[in-house]
Amino acid sequence: MDPNMEKRNALLAQKVIRGLQSRNMTGYYAETREQAKQIALSLIPEGSSIAMGGTMSAVEIGLVDALKNGNYRFIDRSAPGAKLAAYDADFFLSSANAMTDDGVLVNIDGNANRVSCIANGPKHVLFIVGMNKVTNDVDAAMKRARNVAAPINAQRFGLETPCSKLGTCMNCKSPDTICCQFLITRYSRHKDRIHVILVNDSLGF
Repeated sequence: MDPNMEKRNALLAQKVIRGLQSRNMTGYYAETREQAKQIALSLIPEGSSIAMGGTMSAVEIGLVDALKNGNYRFIDRSAPGAKLAAYDADFFLSSANAMTDDGVLVNIDGNANRVSCIANGPKHVLFIVGMNKVTNDVDAAMKRARNVAAPINAQRFGLETPCSKLGTCMNCKSPDTICCQFLITRYSRHKDRIHVILVNDSLGF
C-alpha cells in the first residue's frame, strides 16, 4: 500500500476511534490483517461461544479459520437452530456495510438475523471493518451500503434483483431484495458490548 494512503488511514482511524468512544463503543486500529486477527483473538476468551453473520472481512483476515480450529464453541451459521443460538452467543462477528468517520455503523439486511444480533442478544459484537468502508456521514454511508455492498452481495448470492444486473440500487421491491432492514447504530447503551477493529486494508464489499 502507498505510504501516503497508510498515513491517511492511520490518521482517519484515530478520528473514527474517538467517535466510537463518544458513542460508548470501543475501537482499535490494525496496520495489517494479521494484526487485526491477533487483536480479535485477544478480545475473545477461549471457550467462548461465537456466532457470525455473512461477514467476508472476518474470513479475509483469517479470524474465522482461527476460531474454528481453536478452543472455542463456533456456531456454524448453516446448522439447524444456528440463528436462534446466535442470540445467546458470547460473541457475534460482523462487519459493517459502511460507517462514518465519527463512529456511526450502517448495516442492511435481508432476513434480519445479522442486524438483529447487532442490535440485541449476543453479549458482545465484534466488527471487522476495512478502511474502505469509512465515509464522511450517514448519508454517504447509506449510499455506499445500497450502491456498493448490496449489489455485490446480491450478485454473490445469485439473486434476481435489479441491482445485481445493473450494479446500482434501484430502490426495488423485488422478492429477492436484501435491502429489507436498515440498522444505524449511533450509540451503544451497554458499555463494552460493541468493539470495532479498523483494518488498514480493503476488506469485504
